[in-house]
Amino acid sequence: MLIAVLQYISGYLRIRVEGYSPERFINLCSYHGIYLWNLKPCGHAYEMNISVRGFRELKPVIRKTRTKVVIMERAGFPFFLHKYRKRKLFFGGIFFCIIFVYVMSLFVWNIHIDGNLSRTDETMLEFLESEGIYHGMLKSKVDCDQIVRDIRKEYDNVIWASAYVTGTRLMIRVKENTDRVMEETEDSGLDRANGQPADIIAEKDGIILEIITREGVQMVHEGDSVQKGDILVSGTVEILNDAKEVIGYQYHQADADITAQTVYSYEDSLPITYEIKKWTGNKKYVCWIETDQYLFKLGTGKNEFAHKTYTTLEKRFCIGEHFWLPVTLGMDVIEEYQPVNKKHQEKEYQEKLSADFQKFCLNLEKKGVQILENNVKIYSDTARASARGTLTLAETIGSKHLTAKKELPSSDAKDTQQEGN
Repeated sequence: MLIAVLQYISGYLRIRVEGYSPERFINLCSYHGIYLWNLKPCGHAYEMNISVRGFRELKPVIRKTRTKVVIMERAGFPFFLHKYRKRKLFFGGIFFCIIFVYVMSLFVWNIHIDGNLSRTDETMLEFLESEGIYHGMLKSKVDCDQIVRDIRKEYDNVIWASAYVTGTRLMIRVKENTDRVMEETEDSGLDRANGQPADIIAEKDGIILEIITREGVQMVHEGDSVQKGDILVSGTVEILNDAKEVIGYQYHQADADITAQTVYSYEDSLPITYEIKKWTGNKKYVCWIETDQYLFKLGTGKNEFAHKTYTTLEKRFCIGEHFWLPVTLGMDVIEEYQPVNKKHQEKEYQEKLSADFQKFCLNLEKKGVQILENNVKIYSDTARASARGTLTLAETIGSKHLTAKKELPSSDAKDTQQEGN
């Protein structure tokens, strides 16, 4: 590879040797140290490559062997320069591109964040921008150690972070503490790890099928009907004296497995008449170039299409893996279509509604919900087809909510005070 590069830089010729004894020509070149390569027979002649310097030393060899040498091709950098010597703008453009790439390499054009699980890249980019780290800043002003310290200070769950610059890319890697799992209920957001007292209440109406209580006071039993908001397991335990009177309360975090029979109303519908797009083949294109601050468009989005769709294609320039440039090239494709109305046949809408219902049932099973009875049927009229009915389910209905602490009745409190005296 290196030899080929050196040969291109110094320039070489592709020649054809014809005459009485081309083999002797080759032997004499070897004897005089004239290097030949890519030698190929061509009928009664030979074609080969030779350096410019070697070609200038061929005259005595040609005279001695009585051969004829014809130049087939001139290749290499010197001949390239000679061919385009009058095109000053071309070489000026090459020089400008080299300077442009060098200047662009002095800035950070891409900030890549890896390992952030609990927050989005946009959130971290906003924080970094508030700390003076942004796209388009000079690489010399990037303090990777300070970036790491700022991230560790801002986010408590980040246990490790690193930052380094490669090419025009700032690479930031973080590792979060995944052991700190926060379990929150839908309504109260109870932190299970802090041990706050909590009741288990019903999320919906139903009939208790099974209840296994591990902590707290069970308020319902199998076969009981409950309504949404009823307390199923209480985290408040009464303290009784010998006379079975309440003299205080203990508070716990209720814990139980509760399964109830519930009824779910299912409904799904679709129109009998629907619209499809018939493409006319008419298209318009809008090309654009976007930098961090400016947007240049070539073409116009204005057209006479009554019905159209937009498709955007874009590509950001990157040299290698990490050398990103602040230029994005894109194209908007505008396609015309004609809306055509079609009707679902009975078999079509039945298959589609049935497939959607089967998908819904599969999602329930993945959540651990058991379907006890299915009363869903398909109906249709002139405008819509629908699948509706009820499903009888066996599912978990309990959720935790903070316990409201109780106060002792005034008489009980008085008796307790007297006994203490």
